[in-house]
Amino acid sequence: MTGIGDLHSPAAWFSLPLSPLPSGHHYSSDLRHMWMTRRVDNVQFLPFLTTDVNNLSWLSYGTLKGDGTLIVVNAVGAVLQTLYILVYLHYCPRKRAVLLQTATLLGVLLLGFGYFWLLVPNIEARLQQLGLFCSVFTISMYLSPLTDLAKVIQTKSTQRLSFSLTIATLLTSASWTLYGFQLRDPYIMVPNLPGILTSFIRLWLFWKYPQEQDRNFQLLQT
Repeated sequence: MTGIGDLHSPAAWFSLPLSPLPSGHHYSSDLRHMWMTRRVDNVQFLPFLTTDVNNLSWLSYGTLKGDGTLIVVNAVGAVLQTLYILVYLHYCPRKRAVLLQTATLLGVLLLGFGYFWLLVPNIEARLQQLGLFCSVFTISMYLSPLTDLAKVIQTKSTQRLSFSLTIATLLTSASWTLYGFQLRDPYIMVPNLPGILTSFIRLWLFWKYPQEQDRNFQLLQT
């Protein structure tokens, strides 16, 4: 078991400012866009909802494990993601669909909490199963953009990719991998390895299909 003292480790402090928002650049720009225009045009909702669920899941794991880093980072992340969801809901004209998605994921989350906390009395078994759930959920989030990478290769254009987000994801994944290695916790270390892998693939795509090439291609098309 680990405690608040983990916040004194270098890997913990390195992960602290990066990890609450794996898409921090998009978070701030999307939030600003909604606030200024009072509209949600071209703003995605589901990724932030799933990130909120991911934060809450890791918060539960950190609480059960007694890990101060996981508790602080994911508590901050959950608050910020919830703020985004509330702003989106406020300006979204079709609130029923948004509320349905939110209620569905929250229902799944509550069922999971009920299972782990009521039906798994052994704390070690609960910690292992909850860690496995968080790991699988995080891996699925890191691998979900693979369809975008396939489209980049197909169109030979990186317009749909964000370079700053790629760097942030690489640093975040690497910091959490190091932190998991330091704690010898595979549930923290392993699920962040796909984030490093997909980040390097994105960097290779930026090198293979640079933004300048995209602009020249667009000019030729016109």
